[in-house]
Amino acid sequence: MTGWAFVTPFAVLFSFCFLVPIGVSIHSSFYRAVPSGGGLYGGGELTNQFVGLRNYVEIAQGAAFWRGMGRVLAFGLVQVPVMIGAALALALLLDSQMVRRVGIFRLGFFLPFAVPGVVAALMWTYMYNPQFSPINQVLGAVGLHIPFFAPKVVLWSMANMTTWTFTGYNMLIFLAALQAIPHDLYEAARIDGATGWTIVRRIKIPLVRNATLLAVLLSIIGTVQLFNEPAVLQTVNPWMGNDYTPMMMAYNTMMGAISPSGDGPASAISILMALIAGVLAVIYALAQKKAD
Repeated sequence: MTGWAFVTPFAVLFSFCFLVPIGVSIHSSFYRAVPSGGGLYGGGELTNQFVGLRNYVEIAQGAAFWRGMGRVLAFGLVQVPVMIGAALALALLLDSQMVRRVGIFRLGFFLPFAVPGVVAALMWTYMYNPQFSPINQVLGAVGLHIPFFAPKVVLWSMANMTTWTFTGYNMLIFLAALQAIPHDLYEAARIDGATGWTIVRRIKIPLVRNATLLAVLLSIIGTVQLFNEPAVLQTVNPWMGNDYTPMMMAYNTMMGAISPSGDGPASAISILMALIAGVLAVIYALAQKKAD
C-alpha cells in the first residue's frame, strides 16, 4: 500500500495529462464537423458526425501528407546523425582531461536548448534574412552567398537551427552515461598499454550505446513533430504553404486553414504521425539490438 500511495499522484497526473488526451484524440479522429442544416449550402450549426476511418483514408490518399512526411524524413536522415555525432564528440571532450572548468562549458553547450523554440526560430530567421544576414555579410567577404530561404536550401537551414538547439541537450545524455562508467576500466586499460584514443573507441563509445538509443529515439520523435522552425520560416516564405510538415498540416487543419478542417481530421493526422514515429523507433531499436 505504501508503494501504491507514492505512485498514485504520478499515475493520476500521467493519466490526465497524457493518457486521457491520447484517448480523446483517437476518439475525435473518427468524427468530423458537418453543418446540421439542410439546403444547398448546408447552414445551421456544425455538429460532430461519426465518419469511421474516412479522415484517415482521405489523409493517407492525399499527397500533401506524404510530401510533408518525406521532407521530415529527409531532414532526419541528415540532421539526426550530424547532431548525435556532435553531441557525442562534445560529451567525450568534456569527459576527458583536456578541458578545465567543465561546468562552464557544459552550461554553454546546453544554453541553446534553454532558448524557447519560437524565439530561436525568430533569431535564426533574422540571421538568414537575405537583406541583412550577418552570416552572408561575413561570407560575402570571401565571395560566398547562401540563399537560406531557397526551396532547395530552406530544409537544411532548419536542420542547422535544430542542430544548434538540441546538440547540447543530447550532449548531457551522453555525458551522464560517460560519467557512469567505472573509472577502474580506464585504469586497467592504461596498465595494458591502451592510449586515450583506444579507450575512447574500445570502452567509452561501446558503453554509451544505451544513451545513443535514447538520444536517437527522442530525435526521431522530434523530427516527425518538426513545427516551430517551418512555422516561423513560413511567415517570410509563403511558398512553403500550410502543410510543409505533417505537424504544420495538423495545426492548420485544426485552425481551419486547410480543408477539411476541424479537430477530427487534425486528430487523424496526429495519430498517423504517432504511428509512423513509433514504427521508425521500433525499426531503429531492433536494428541496434541486432547490431549488438
